Amino acid sequence: MIDVNNITIRIGSKTLLEKASAHIAEGWKVGIVGVNGCGKSTLFRVLTGEYETEQGEINFPKEAIIATVSQEMKNIEMGVLAYVLSQDKEREELLKKLETAQETELGEIHERLNFIGAASAEGRAASILSGLGFSNEDMHRPIKEFSGGWRMRLALAAALFQPSDILLLDEPTNHLDLEAGIWLENHLQKYKGTLLLISHDRFILNDLCNHIIHFENKQLNTYNGNYDTFQTTRALQREVQAKQIAKQEQQRKHLQSFIDRFRYKATKAKQAQSRIKMLEKLTVLPPLSHEYVSSFIFPEPQNLASPLIKLDSVSVGYDDCVVLKNLNLNIGNEDRIALLGANGNGKSTLAKLLSARLQPMSGQIIKSSKLEVGYFAQHQSEELPSDMTACEYLKSLMPETSETQIRSHLAGFGLSQEKATTTISKLSGGEKARLLFAVMSRKSPALLILDEPTNHLDIEGRDALLDALNSYKGAVILITHDLHLVELAADELWLVKNHTCKVYQGDLNEYKESLLNEKNTAKKIDSNPAKPEVKKNNYNEIKQLEAEVRKIEKTLEKLNAEKKSMEEKFIEITDSQKITEMQKSYAALQVMLENAESSWLELAEKIQSLS
Repeated sequence: MIDVNNITIRIGSKTLLEKASAHIAEGWKVGIVGVNGCGKSTLFRVLTGEYETEQGEINFPKEAIIATVSQEMKNIEMGVLAYVLSQDKEREELLKKLETAQETELGEIHERLNFIGAASAEGRAASILSGLGFSNEDMHRPIKEFSGGWRMRLALAAALFQPSDILLLDEPTNHLDLEAGIWLENHLQKYKGTLLLISHDRFILNDLCNHIIHFENKQLNTYNGNYDTFQTTRALQREVQAKQIAKQEQQRKHLQSFIDRFRYKATKAKQAQSRIKMLEKLTVLPPLSHEYVSSFIFPEPQNLASPLIKLDSVSVGYDDCVVLKNLNLNIGNEDRIALLGANGNGKSTLAKLLSARLQPMSGQIIKSSKLEVGYFAQHQSEELPSDMTACEYLKSLMPETSETQIRSHLAGFGLSQEKATTTISKLSGGEKARLLFAVMSRKSPALLILDEPTNHLDIEGRDALLDALNSYKGAVILITHDLHLVELAADELWLVKNHTCKVYQGDLNEYKESLLNEKNTAKKIDSNPAKPEVKKNNYNEIKQLEAEVRKIEKTLEKLNAEKKSMEEKFIEITDSQKITEMQKSYAALQVMLENAESSWLELAEKIQSLS
């Protein structure tokens, strides 16, 4: 049991909780919800002892172990698997004791190691890492080689692996793709301890949680059931509360009216005094809390004929490295498509190709001549001019549009007049996301391409985005880890895998099942320290293949340079005989390029199979 008793939490001058209480029973899976900025993450810091309450107290069971996702990794030279294993402090201490233990102590140490499952620790750690998207090769790479997003995944893996009675997770799916998110939900279903989960993902709150704690009016209100049940219950409560407030207000008005009419008339003075006392004794009902309303309004696009975009045998990548090949796809004017596939498979590459941020390496793209594409990617917030206001920035992009129209457009995405005139650097992550939506839709695009649009949106914001997408008249391509958004906004699923993209024939439930089956039947990595030579050989083979890949990339670079030079010479030469000779050389060069690209792909696939 976790007892939160009459706590008050303030950050600066802002009161987040005031004399708030909650009681969480052992084994509950609790979703912590509330609008952005209400204090959910601060409550976690109080639970872990990082912050103190101004008053009140929080009581935990004696010797309860609390696990949470660490924000700092000190030893970045350590390997990924080794780092996760190090989070089981008792196992680490027992293994150290074995090195110097007396013979009489060995039996007791081995018995304890056996009790805590030390023998299976490496397999469990590797399984968690694999579920979160780390490859076999990644297991032994040092932490310093990974980006910030992957380090967050590693910190999550460490929290899941370490023994705990209480697990605190704050937006754990934000750094995950849909595939890793599905695995995480399945893993947490099996967690035996008490789980407290801050999340704006309605799907995981529904499938995983059996209780909801809602931040409202600086209080913690506990509801039985999942998120949908909470919403229904709260709506009924608000309806009853509104009726009670209206009834009491009517009663107050009636009493006050009588008092005002008769308090100074001798014949009615006693009755008036009686009603004054009744009025004073009326319990003051708490006001109905302000219902946060979020809005998204996409401008109506021009109606264009299908297809908006047609891809014919298209390959795309970066420099000379092909990421996706042989793409044959059509996008209609009313298509609602969600892209599936693990991070790194090429979903964002496809989004950039369709939005003309990447040009095809080969093949043909045919687009409607009047097509406007709205492209959203979360990283774009880093490119916003921090010293301008939202209104000023949008005006710089739409110089012929009046300020009134610009403010109206911003208001359509939930940016009030106050926020529209606030310097961008002072806007929250969610407000910057709303500005990006306003920017990408300023030309009334007929195709919206959204790459992880929900990361900084609360549940109300996600619901508003869903409503707006379902009201929008154009086509939508969606990349998101939010299953709720995929289920209700997408009519078609495309799977990006094995260097291409194809229509997925099943539904989302079938895709979830196939992913979990793959994880369950996949070959587990051999993390047994008694067989290091297997790892070493595998590692060496990959390194050799990577060296060959680098050689081919240099060859491709030279061949492409020759090709460009030859194409420039074609313009200058007028002699028909020389042109014929050069055409033969050009054809031979094309063959060499295709062979080199084919070799590069084969090696890349081989490396992936060994990883």
